[in-house]
Amino acid sequence: MGLYAIGDLHFSTENPKPMNIFGDNWDNHEKKIVDNWSETVKDDDTVLVLGDTSWAMNLNEAKSDLDIIESLPGKKIFIKGNHDYWWSSLSKINAVYESDDMNFIQNGYFTYGDYAICGSRGWLCPNEVKFDSNDMKIYRREVLRLEMSIQSAIQNGCNNIIVITHYPPTNDQLEESEFTKLYEKYNVTKVIYGHPRRQRPRAKKSSFLFLYPTISLYIKVQMCYYNVYQRGGRHCGRQNGGFLLWVF
Repeated sequence: MGLYAIGDLHFSTENPKPMNIFGDNWDNHEKKIVDNWSETVKDDDTVLVLGDTSWAMNLNEAKSDLDIIESLPGKKIFIKGNHDYWWSSLSKINAVYESDDMNFIQNGYFTYGDYAICGSRGWLCPNEVKFDSNDMKIYRREVLRLEMSIQSAIQNGCNNIIVITHYPPTNDQLEESEFTKLYEKYNVTKVIYGHPRRQRPRAKKSSFLFLYPTISLYIKVQMCYYNVYQRGGRHCGRQNGGFLLWVF
């Protein structure tokens, strides 16, 4: 039984939106991801899906993308990304996907062995480049949602917490945020996030890039990006020959 993570799939089977405008490595990216997933993940494994799963604008459009993911091996745990416009109602999503293999976090949590998988979308952290009053409103709301998720796990006796978010937990200056304060407050074991952005150009030169002194690690694996924030600077993730980050 293994734990994997993948983010920013950007599937678009219903209304194709080619991703190779961002580079030739995105050619046929959906097939590459599906093939790698099928070769890597077993039925008793769990995959954390870190947001920006589909370009669809509503659940009907997203269904073909989600159906592909449902057909792949493993239990899936999703969080919402900033481009997941199809994710407007958790109850509607759960009504369509009743399988134990399709799980969507919104204020709650799911389990993996002795670990609770908590999470939220996250948001931009306060910074000097782009952060206005609307960003602050969303930022505070996401902090509250994440704390609700963590607290729900703790109230049910879960002490080993893994957090997944779409956005990084800090800004471009690697400053403390309300998210990192939560991780310290609740002694979170590991945080994994997605949302690659061009503000990290050094990632093109190296597979490993520390983002937060002694406790954060950014990992770039081909076209997909995986990020680990972990207390104490110990990193348990590793490149797995393609698109999935092996966590345990």
